[in-house]
Amino acid sequence: MLDYLITSKTRLKLLIKFFSNPKNQGHLRGLAEEFGESTNAIRKELNHLSEAGLLLKSAESNKIDYKANTEHPLFTNLHDLIRKYLGLDKLLAAVLERMGDVNQVALVGDYAKGLNSGKLNVQITGEDLNEEYLERLSVRIKELIEKEVNFQIQEQISDPEALILYQKSN
Repeated sequence: MLDYLITSKTRLKLLIKFFSNPKNQGHLRGLAEEFGESTNAIRKELNHLSEAGLLLKSAESNKIDYKANTEHPLFTNLHDLIRKYLGLDKLLAAVLERMGDVNQVALVGDYAKGLNSGKLNVQITGEDLNEEYLERLSVRIKELIEKEVNFQIQEQISDPEALILYQKSN
């Protein structure tokens, strides 16, 4: 649906990269390689997003790194929109529905890095978790969000670049 509103595929990839996880950052050549796009297409969109104040630039030696401007008034809206576009809201609701005593749910791998690869890797921590439910849930989630999901129950979230989708409040 979002790809109908944002017709530039390059811009959509950049929005997913930077607004799915505010920890994500990148530079021109790295983003061009990552997306398989020309540096000119990436540069044009980075300039548009930077001029709008949505991305922040920081110069380091001879390259410029970009990251989401978390202080921008539209950051929260874009962050929520991208998470909905990726289906993370539906995934989280389904996990919390009957999973048990969940402490954390985190997205790891490609999607945590902002790459729309089609396969979600999700780590879950908690007590007395319903592992049988996860097996059925993978099929249900694939139908809901049209992405393959790989769930892992962990003692703790191991990936430092993980995107925490849910954190149990004490």
